[in-house]
Amino acid sequence: MCPISCVRVGIHEVAWTRCLQLQVDAKLPAHFTTSELDWPASAPANFPGLQHRQLPLPGRPHSFARMIHFGNCVSAALAAVCVSGLAGNAAAQDDRVDVDVELVLAVDISYSVDEEEAHRQREGYVAALAHEDVIRSIQGGPLGRIAVTYVEWADAGFQRAAADWTVIANEDDALGFAARVAAAPFERGHYTAIGSAIADGVRRIDENDYTAPRLIIDISGDGPQNQGLPLDRAHALADQSGIVVNGLPVISAREGRWVRPVEVNLEGYFRENVITGPGAFVLPARAEDEFRVAILRKLVLEIAGAMPSRSELALPVAVQGELGRAP
Repeated sequence: MCPISCVRVGIHEVAWTRCLQLQVDAKLPAHFTTSELDWPASAPANFPGLQHRQLPLPGRPHSFARMIHFGNCVSAALAAVCVSGLAGNAAAQDDRVDVDVELVLAVDISYSVDEEEAHRQREGYVAALAHEDVIRSIQGGPLGRIAVTYVEWADAGFQRAAADWTVIANEDDALGFAARVAAAPFERGHYTAIGSAIADGVRRIDENDYTAPRLIIDISGDGPQNQGLPLDRAHALADQSGIVVNGLPVISAREGRWVRPVEVNLEGYFRENVITGPGAFVLPARAEDEFRVAILRKLVLEIAGAMPSRSELALPVAVQGELGRAP
């Protein structure tokens, strides 16, 4: 039953309830007969005590008919409100900005990433966002603009936007966004909650003011998950919203100040456990001087809707020192 019908039924049942109450309390004039009133064919099934042609309401004749008329008027008014609300929702949808890509840059700043490395990550993204190759990729899209946000994450409850959603369509937009990322306060978290970071990215895409044919979470990290939402549940959320999750594992032979090495092939871990969605890929950074190049290459591919080359996707033989890290 539609909502308006439910409202109408509710109004009529209130009327019947009031009728019963007035029958008990009212004393009618002796000349008042039930034949003077307008009657429904039968009482509602949920008022078995009210018999057919039993007096429903004292007072002027046809008062029950007027009550039904009043209920119909209220129903019509509520219908108008509902239609108005639907029109408002449609208008809200029309206010959404069309872009080619909605992109969440989700960057690990847990204690497995030492402070120097964390600053280097941010600097790499700042440089890549303002790079001419990225601008060219953005302007080469059907609409020539993307929506992007830069989020730093760590523990299950630690996901903070260093720069909120911004439309980038030209070099000035890109430079402004990169400047906000660079100027954001730097904070750290303890653990590596990859699943929670993915779920946070899904929420940010679902709740933003944009619409795009391609939805991407670009997640970087230097260790496996050790806290937070299970990755299979995070994948289910992303898949349900049609979001692709790509990975950028940061592979380093150095031990951080607050971390211990973890025996895991980090690139393989990201391939098997982190990425999800059609065309999802992993593009690792295996050295400090490779990090900026990897970020730039990954952004260009994601914005352009392209895939890495075969050589970039090839799994290398694990070498000594290619370990993940964890607090």
